[in-house]
Amino acid sequence: MTTGRAASRLARDLTVSVVLAPAALAAFALVAAPVAFTGGGTRRWGRGRAEESRARAQQAKDAAAAAFYELDTAQRDLRITLETVSAAEETPETRRANAGFATLGEQVDQVSHDYITTLDAHDLDAEELEAGAANRAQRELARVTDALVRLKGDLERFEQSLTPLVARAQEQLAQVAPAVERAKAALLAATEALDGARRSGLGADELAARLAGLGPELRALNEGAGRHGVRPTIQRAERVRRQAEAIAADAARLPERAAEIDRRLTSLRTRAEAISNRADAVGPVLSELRRRFMANCWQDLQRVPEQAEEAVREAGEALAAARGERRAQRFEAATGQLARAHELLGSADEAVSAAGERLRRLNEIAGDPSGEIERTRFAVRDAQRLAMRGRTVPDPRHAGPLDAAVTRLERAVTELEEGGRNPDYWRFLTELEGVRETAGSVVEAIRAGR
Repeated sequence: MTTGRAASRLARDLTVSVVLAPAALAAFALVAAPVAFTGGGTRRWGRGRAEESRARAQQAKDAAAAAFYELDTAQRDLRITLETVSAAEETPETRRANAGFATLGEQVDQVSHDYITTLDAHDLDAEELEAGAANRAQRELARVTDALVRLKGDLERFEQSLTPLVARAQEQLAQVAPAVERAKAALLAATEALDGARRSGLGADELAARLAGLGPELRALNEGAGRHGVRPTIQRAERVRRQAEAIAADAARLPERAAEIDRRLTSLRTRAEAISNRADAVGPVLSELRRRFMANCWQDLQRVPEQAEEAVREAGEALAAARGERRAQRFEAATGQLARAHELLGSADEAVSAAGERLRRLNEIAGDPSGEIERTRFAVRDAQRLAMRGRTVPDPRHAGPLDAAVTRLERAVTELEEGGRNPDYWRFLTELEGVRETAGSVVEAIRAGR
């Protein structure tokens, strides 16, 4: 707020007023005392008036210097307060507060300029200083002092208006240190967990890379909220803590994860061998289907042996890749390959099972279709009873699908009976499944409506 020249002059003036003034007054008393007895009355009176005016002007100068120092201190304190508030949160309130402080700062600069100009205009140490000049200096310094004191009061009142903002800022600032400490503690725990995994013979390169990736975040935390803001610092600390805790947990699970991958490798290899053996039996099943049933009952199963063989082969490749990733301790990649092998073996198992299940169902329906027919009729009648519950006339939305289902059922039974020695049993089974699905859909719609 002050220039280097003004600060030097202020320090000199304070020294003169506080240290040298008493000595100068004492010297003046010793010199002036004889004059009182030598008869120079007019000269003594004039010099006395000038010295009294100089002393009053010097007191006014000291008061102005003190007021200037207090105003400067109040402005610095208020600036620190606003910096703290702005760091804690960026809101319309803080922007208005900064704008208000800028306006007050302009007033402080103007008053400070007036103060320095007044000091430069009056040399109270000059020997030829007259009483009139000293009185003018006293008046102007008193005016400047009043302006300094008044503006200091404005600053204090402005600071009091910031109390709610300061309280919120202090509350947020109180969260910074604990949040940062939690983040650093989590990073330390992650480092120790990683070291433990390596001591057990696991490379943990993926986890080490993830931990190294948190280095820039840690540097930002060390730079503090003053540079990055309170709320962003708290959020960064929480993010670092969560990620570090996840790394520590993954490092602690590494031995168990490695053992689990080994178990899955063994299990899937055994399953692949079993499916391959079962696939060899699909050929005879297809032969029986072709011999005993019409083409529509088995045509969709023709490629099951080839499909199962291809799936088992691809699953074997995936398992080999998983073993390689396991040896390299790339557990994520190994887990992905195991998932692919599991999916391939599942599709192969389903295809192989479908052939045997088809033969079983066709044998059952060929021996006695009545059980399948009764099960389907019961499903339709149950849906009809539910549709009529509490009603004299069924809802058309329910009656229409159920009537169509009855017609479909009777048509399927008729076709089966008229099919001769080799009817289309598979069409009959799929038609009855469709009828049961229709009845089930009506039941769900009725219950949902109620």
